[in-house]
Amino acid sequence: MRLLESLFHRNRAWAERMRAEDPRFFERLSDQQAPQYLWIGCSDSRVPANQIVDLRPGDVFVHRNVANQVIHADLNCLSVLQFGVEVLQVRHVIVCGHYGCGGVQAAFDDHRHGLVDNWLGHVHDIAERYGELLDGLPQDHDPVDTLCELNVIGQVLNVCNSTVVQDAWARGQSLSVHGWIYALEDGLLADLDVTLDADSDLLAARIAAVEACRRRAG
Repeated sequence: MRLLESLFHRNRAWAERMRAEDPRFFERLSDQQAPQYLWIGCSDSRVPANQIVDLRPGDVFVHRNVANQVIHADLNCLSVLQFGVEVLQVRHVIVCGHYGCGGVQAAFDDHRHGLVDNWLGHVHDIAERYGELLDGLPQDHDPVDTLCELNVIGQVLNVCNSTVVQDAWARGQSLSVHGWIYALEDGLLADLDVTLDADSDLLAARIAAVEACRRRAG
């Protein structure tokens, strides 16, 4: 018996449902890839990009990693960003984090977790940068939730400062970068008030987004 046979059964059932809804769906999908959105999200299995925005295969170009990081030395992420922006000509880059992120929690705890600590060092740096804000939160507010938001804001700025996006804006390409967060408890997305384009003042945007983050925390 083939290993994981149940997943092949589910695949066949899904393909049949898609064909029943749209007989030409796979034909069109195989002809081209032309998404408007590039989604940079967390690897967490509970945050599937297409499903939570109710879009079909082919509508979202997706990159996921632990704690939705955009690190300037990460050629994997940067290659996805370049392909999305320069080849697919996406119009929107969405950095989406989520509350209760295990990676952000691990960085906040400041304990040793092994190899992943090297990756999460960037989140730890954000926690240190905004330590005063996190320490001053109301007692009934989870500081990890605020750090999840601050992490998204930081990664949005990293996207904007990348050579890929800077070059796109320099040549006049229409491209916006957004920061969102997802709540596992109710399945809803929230905009973190950090949407940037070629005309944005990145420093002012960071200050405004962090201040909005502070207000949300109460």
